[in-house]
Amino acid sequence: MKITKIEAMVLRYQYEEGIADAQNYFSTRNAVIVRVMTDEGIEGIGEAACFGGPPETTKYVIENELQPLYVGEDPTNIEHIWKKAFDRTRQHGRGGIIMPCMSGIDIALWDILGKKAGMPVYKLLGGYSDTLEPYASSGFYTRSKDTEAIAAEVESYYKEGFNYAKIKVGRNPEVFLNPLPNMPFTEECRYTLEQDLERVEACAAVAKKYGKKLMVDANNCWTTYTAIQMGKKFQEMGVFWLEEPLHLDNIEGSIELAHALDMPVSGYESEGGGLYRFRDLITRHAVDIVQPDVIWTGGFTECKKIANLAHAHNMPCLPHVFSSAVSLAANAHFLASIPNQGILEYDRNVYPLRDELLVEPISIAEDRLVHLPQKPGLGIELNEETVKKYRVC
Repeated sequence: MKITKIEAMVLRYQYEEGIADAQNYFSTRNAVIVRVMTDEGIEGIGEAACFGGPPETTKYVIENELQPLYVGEDPTNIEHIWKKAFDRTRQHGRGGIIMPCMSGIDIALWDILGKKAGMPVYKLLGGYSDTLEPYASSGFYTRSKDTEAIAAEVESYYKEGFNYAKIKVGRNPEVFLNPLPNMPFTEECRYTLEQDLERVEACAAVAKKYGKKLMVDANNCWTTYTAIQMGKKFQEMGVFWLEEPLHLDNIEGSIELAHALDMPVSGYESEGGGLYRFRDLITRHAVDIVQPDVIWTGGFTECKKIANLAHAHNMPCLPHVFSSAVSLAANAHFLASIPNQGILEYDRNVYPLRDELLVEPISIAEDRLVHLPQKPGLGIELNEETVKKYRVC
C-alpha cells in the first residue's frame, strides 16, 4: 500500500457572539481536516491544529511542503514517516506550524492502519479503557456573561451530570507582560484580577453545593508572582487545578509555581514542540498534569511518547481538546490507550463543527461516559453535507 495524495480542507464557523479566553477573542472558529488517500482505496482522516494563524497557511504547508515527503510511502510505516518528515523540516519547524501539520497527517495514517488491521486506533495503541469520563470545558468570557451568568452556566453542567467543569481566567490587562494588548480585539471582555476572583468564587460555591470539581485555565497570561498569588486564593476556594498559567518559555517560573501551590498545575497544550519540549516540563516538574494535544503535538506517534515519559514520572496525561469532532475522536482514542489517563476535555461551547461534522457524533451516553467507537480506525465518517456547508477552501 502506498500514499497517493494528501488533502487539507479549511472549515469555518461564524459566531453570533464571540467568545474569549485570556488572550484570544474568537469571532470565528476554524478547523483543518486532513485526508490521506492510498492506492488501495483506504482513506485516513485527521485534523491539524491551526490556532494562532490563518488556517489557509496550515492547508498550504500540508499540501505543498509535507505532501511530497509522504507520497509514495507505505502508510503503515508510521514511525519511519514521522521521523523522515521531522528530520526534513527541522530547519523550518521543530514546532510552530510544522508540528500540527504533521499531527493531522499522523492521525490519518493511524486511521488507515486501523482500517487495514480491522481494529480501533486506541486498541492498536495499547488499549487501556473502552470508556472515558468527560468534563465540561467552557466558561469563556463573552460580552453578555457576568458573574451570575457564568455561575449559572457551571451549575447547568453539574445538573447535566458532569462531575468536573472548567472556566477561563486571565484576561487581565493590568498584569505586567500580559500579551493581551498585542492581540486582536484587545478591548473585548477585559477583567481585573479582582473580577476574575469573583467569577471563580461564584463558580466554586456552585461546585461545593453540588459536591463537584472546578478547574480554571489562564491561557499563558500571568507572571509567576501573579499566578502564585491567584493560585493560593483559588486553593482556598477549592479549585481542582490551575491550567496553563504562565508564558510557555517561563519554565523556571512554572517550576516555582508548581512547588508553591498545593493544587496541580496543568499544561501546556500550547507547547506544540513535541517530546523534546515536553521533556523539560515533565523531568523538571514544571507541571503536575501533562496536557499535549494529538492534533497539535505530533499526532498519536509523538503524544504516546509524551504520555510514556509522564507515566515514568508518575504524572497523569490528559490531552487538551478544543476543535472539531475529528479532534475529539482522535484525543479520545489517545486518552483511552494510556494507563496514566484521566478525564476527557469536552467542549461545551456552541460549535457545529463538533456536533454536526460526523455521521455518528462522539457523544455522552446515558451512563455519562464517552464510549470509544469500535469500528476500525478512528471509527468516524465525515458528514459531507456539513463539510460542504462550512468549507471555505
